[in-house]
Amino acid sequence: MKKKLLSLALVGVLGLTSLVGCSSGNDGAGSGDGDEKGSVYFLNFKPEQDEQWKALAKAYTDETGVDVTVVTAAAGTYETTLAAEIEKEDAPTLFQVNGPVGLENWKDFCYDLSGTDVYKELTSESFALKDGGKALAMAYVIESYGIIVNKTLLGQAGYKVEDITSFDKLKEVAEDITARSAELGFSAFSSAGMESTSDWRFKTHLANLPIYFEYQADGIGTTTEIKGTYLDNYRNIFDLYINNSTCAGSELSAKTGDDSRNEFLQGKAVFFQNGSWEYGNLSGTFKDDELAMIPIYVGAGDEANQGLCTGTENYWCVNSNADEADIQATLDFLYWVVTSEKGTTAMASDLGFVIPFKKAVATTNLFVKQDAEYTANGKTPVSWNFPTMPSETWKDNVGSALTAYAADPTDANWDAVEKAFVDGWKSEYDLLGK
Repeated sequence: MKKKLLSLALVGVLGLTSLVGCSSGNDGAGSGDGDEKGSVYFLNFKPEQDEQWKALAKAYTDETGVDVTVVTAAAGTYETTLAAEIEKEDAPTLFQVNGPVGLENWKDFCYDLSGTDVYKELTSESFALKDGGKALAMAYVIESYGIIVNKTLLGQAGYKVEDITSFDKLKEVAEDITARSAELGFSAFSSAGMESTSDWRFKTHLANLPIYFEYQADGIGTTTEIKGTYLDNYRNIFDLYINNSTCAGSELSAKTGDDSRNEFLQGKAVFFQNGSWEYGNLSGTFKDDELAMIPIYVGAGDEANQGLCTGTENYWCVNSNADEADIQATLDFLYWVVTSEKGTTAMASDLGFVIPFKKAVATTNLFVKQDAEYTANGKTPVSWNFPTMPSETWKDNVGSALTAYAADPTDANWDAVEKAFVDGWKSEYDLLGK
C-alpha cells in the first residue's frame, strides 16, 4: 500500500474528534477483476464482534484466496488506533467514521464510493455520508439500544415487563427491588461502570436522550450550542442507575463493561443498559423468552409511545491512499459481505446485524426483532443524535464529570456535569470553526 503521511495540521485535528476519517479518491468501479489480487485490512470498531469478523474474513479468504486481516481496536481507543495505523506502510484499507463530525475530519482519506457495486446495494442513499457529490462513507448496520431486562428476576420481584411504561414506573420498580435486595438476592441495575470499556454507555448513549428531546422540542437535527433543556432528566435516570446498583457509586470509576455484563449474566441484576450487539453475548446463557429490551425512559416526551433508541454510528470508509489493487480487493470483499449467502447470513446470524442492503437476511437477534415490534405497534424510535456530539474530548469531559458525580452525587458536582455538557459543547464546536 502507498503510504501518505498525515500533515501536522491534520494531527492537530485528530485530538478534537471522536472516531475516524477519510478522503475522496478515484472513481469507484465496484467488484471488478484486476491483474493483482490485492488484500484487505479492516480496522474494526466493535470489540464485541471481533471473533465474528475474523471468522467471516477467513471464510472469504478460503473462498477467494484474498487475504483479509481484521484488527480490532480496544474499546474507547479507536481514534488513536486508527491515527497510528493510518501512517503505517500497510495501513487499513477499510475503517469507519461515526457520522458527519467524524467524516469531516477524515474525508481526505476516503475513497469515493459513488458508482461502486457495493454502494449500489444500499437500500437508500440516505445511509451514505456525502461531501458534495461524493459518497465517502456508508452505513453498514442499524442497531438499537435500551434497558435489557432479565424477565425471570423481574418476575421473582413481582413484576412483568408490561408494568414498566414510564420513568416513574421504572423508578418505582427499581427502588422496590433495592429495598428488598437482601431478601431477593439481586439488585435492580448492573454497575454503570465509568471505566473506558463501559463509560460510552453513559457519556454517549445515555447522553443521547437529553439531546434527542431537545432536538425534538426545537425542531432541529444538530446544533453548535446545546441548551441542556433536559439535563434534569439525564440526572434522574443516572441517579436511578447509581442508587439502585450492584455497587456503590464510588466504585464505578473502576467498573468495566465486562463487569456490568457479567453481573447481568450471573443473575445479580435485573436491568442492564446496552444494545442489540449484546445479544450474542447473552444468548448463550439466556433463552429468548427470558430476555427483553425496554426503552430508556427519562420522564420526557410521549413515554406511552416511546420506542428503543435506533440508528447507526457505524459507517464504512475505504482508504483512498491504498494501492489500487487493495482498494479493489476491499470493495470486492464488502460486496461479498452484503450480497453473498455466506456473508449476509453471517451478518444477520453471527453478528446479529440489520444491514441496510438489498440482499439482507432477516436477523435472529431478539432485540432487533423487539425493536421492529415496537415500531409496528406505533412506538416512535428514539433517533441516534450522538453522532452530532462535537468531539471525543467533549465526551471524555462529560464522562469525567459523571464519574466524579457518581462518587459524590452533590448539586455542585452535577453543576460540573452541566458545564461540561453545555459549555463544553460550544467550546468544542468553536474549535472546529463551526
